[in-house]
Amino acid sequence: MPRITKVYTRTGDDGTTALGGGQRLPKDALRIECYGTVDETNSVLGVVRASGVAPRLDAMLGRIQNELFHLGSDLCVLEDDKARMPVPKIEPRHVDALERDIDALQEDLAPLTNFVLPGGSPAAAHLHVARTVCRRAERLLTHLARDERVGAFTVPYLNRLSDLLFVMARWENKAKSCGDVTWDSRA
Repeated sequence: MPRITKVYTRTGDDGTTALGGGQRLPKDALRIECYGTVDETNSVLGVVRASGVAPRLDAMLGRIQNELFHLGSDLCVLEDDKARMPVPKIEPRHVDALERDIDALQEDLAPLTNFVLPGGSPAAAHLHVARTVCRRAERLLTHLARDERVGAFTVPYLNRLSDLLFVMARWENKAKSCGDVTWDSRA
């Protein structure tokens, strides 16, 4: 467990930041952008939880917020450094848990008959924001994975998480008696 005694270090004043293995990268490097966007996803999930989401979803989101810290850890240490620096990372069990959550929540939902617009209850609307931020993290990570090695389950995790966030938004709207907000193709 890291011990943080001082919030500022001044080491990033030159526009660089350190990876877990000690390498310094520009703050706008793709790897940094990836785990920064994962952090942004996590922050939006904090807003979802603070907005009064249903207890069933809140419990899932609490677990997911911790898993997103695993993902950040997985991304801030290069694959070559992980043998000497074992860190929390995304594993198949994390992806499997998201799939179980999706399946369980979908049991309560009617099949889709139209595209769903972001909206409904405040928590559902925030879940849609989280979904889109998660998709951006996935796009960035997919780009990074073309040039550098990343954890084998990092992209599948984000792909599954964005699906779950969509299902959660639908489930939350149903729980709050809002229903899906659907696209009107003739508008």
